Amino acid sequence: MEILILLCVPLAGSMLLAWKGHRTYAPELNAAISILTLVAAAYVTRQVMVDGPKVVFDEQFFIDPLNVFLVTLTAFVATTTALFSRPYMHNEAAHGRLSPRRLRLYHSSYQAFIFTMLLALTANNLGLLWVAMEAATLTTVLLVSLYRTPASLEAAWKYFILCGVGIAQALFGTILLYFAAEKVLGEGGTALLWTHLVMVKGNLEPTILSLAFVFLLVGYGTKVGLVPLHNWLPDAHAEGPTPISAILSGLLLNVALYALLRTKVLVDGALHAPFAGQLMMAFGVLSVVVAAFFLRRQKDIKRLFAYSSIEHMGLMTFAFGMGGPVASFAGLLHMTLHSLTKSAIFFAVGHATQKTGSQLMEHINGLIKTNPTIGWGLLLGSLAILGMPPFGVFASEFLILTTAMHAHAWATPWLLGALGVAFAAIFGKVQPMVFGPAQTQRLPHSPALVPVFLHLSLVLMLGLYIPPALARWYHQAAAMLG
Repeated sequence: MEILILLCVPLAGSMLLAWKGHRTYAPELNAAISILTLVAAAYVTRQVMVDGPKVVFDEQFFIDPLNVFLVTLTAFVATTTALFSRPYMHNEAAHGRLSPRRLRLYHSSYQAFIFTMLLALTANNLGLLWVAMEAATLTTVLLVSLYRTPASLEAAWKYFILCGVGIAQALFGTILLYFAAEKVLGEGGTALLWTHLVMVKGNLEPTILSLAFVFLLVGYGTKVGLVPLHNWLPDAHAEGPTPISAILSGLLLNVALYALLRTKVLVDGALHAPFAGQLMMAFGVLSVVVAAFFLRRQKDIKRLFAYSSIEHMGLMTFAFGMGGPVASFAGLLHMTLHSLTKSAIFFAVGHATQKTGSQLMEHINGLIKTNPTIGWGLLLGSLAILGMPPFGVFASEFLILTTAMHAHAWATPWLLGALGVAFAAIFGKVQPMVFGPAQTQRLPHSPALVPVFLHLSLVLMLGLYIPPALARWYHQAAAMLG
């Protein structure tokens, strides 16, 4: 019942906003629905932590410490993004960039996107997981193309084509996984239920699972934004509304990586060899290095932080590829911190671009003078994502790098070099935007800056102190990854 409520709230909210999403109070209604989703997620989390994993609805859905952690993170970031979105969308409407019809599309699609993310996270059936990821692609296409400019339509088509091809590869990988499973579990729906598959993973055909994982890595890796499958991500961030950039970086990439991790557990159990981990480490290092060098070439602030997301998703993929309790713990911690930090950065960036009327970094100057809160939010968020202590990203990156030094020394110089290049590129571009000469205008509606500093406060806290209950949660989830 708890899972049903969790899924029904955003689904019903999407339907309601398809009817009322053009009203002046629609942003507030969108935020209220997101808060209800967060309350439902908190209740589900409490039930799992007290009673343990749950399998419901004829085993089609399940919750365990791994996915309930991501459910809570998804609901929290969705709520804070909806709160940020409230004045942001009012300002967009006041500037004439969005008509009432487009506002209705935005609010309805926003809740539909959250529904697809939660559906993917709670699905026990790997076929249903694939359907949810495909539905997420379709809803995001509508959001990326919201402004209907030539550039946004091009970005939406690129996103649709690349992720459509990728998700087709994931479908083929899922079919191969079913072929391997039906020989052990028999024909029928149970051959795609993860709770059944994980119990017989040692009996699955290794050759078929190896091939299946290659297709799944290409398919879901496209959604993660791994190089060289990343080309859609910078365009989607740059051309879509800034709240969508926040949830793309903070939610969609995590859920795609989660789908990959579930299948990695099966492949590791079938092969008894680090085949899947080695592929993930290779793609992870490549993504970190390539994204770091692309950062230096960016002129659009949203594209800059889009490439930063590619870099950090590569780092997470590398950590999960290494496996083991420390690396998996570090990967989960980094996933949390990246979602909180990057969404906070996009909140600050959204208000900064509205004030200056441009996304080009050369036109954004003197934020610390004209709006100190936006300036400090952007500066602190940038320092946090660059891994400066005492922010939590430093702790998670330190754990990943020290584990790599011990177990995979070949990767350490590449990672350290890329992180150094990224630091120089981002800090060198952010510094004049914050401290340069002032050239801004007032906004019709005051920006929502509480979500920015709420996220950054949590990132700072996790760098200084991880509550024991949260640490146990991470340890349980890491143990499930093997």
